[in-house]
Amino acid sequence: MTISFQYVKFEESAALSAATRDQLDRLNAKYPWLIRAQVFFKVGNTSEQENAICEIELSAPGPRLFASSKEVHFEAAMKETVSDLDRQLNKRNQAFKAH
Repeated sequence: MTISFQYVKFEESAALSAATRDQLDRLNAKYPWLIRAQVFFKVGNTSEQENAICEIELSAPGPRLFASSKEVHFEAAMKETVSDLDRQLNKRNQAFKAH
């Protein structure tokens, strides 16, 4: 699986990229039919405390999967987003097994 990162409105973080790559590699090990992941880290335009946004789009057989999360820290947002994608992938995997 190829992974591309985009950082919007802040500097790229090697540690955040490595942690995200590790989480996505775990998903790829569990679901080997994943093709590509596009990861977006953004800083929200709000005055709220939760302005760290992580969006991930996965390419896989069938429609693309998308999840987004907004938290106080980027690591927490990334983990929540990956957790949402894991649930979506589990549902898709169950649909594959049903056929």
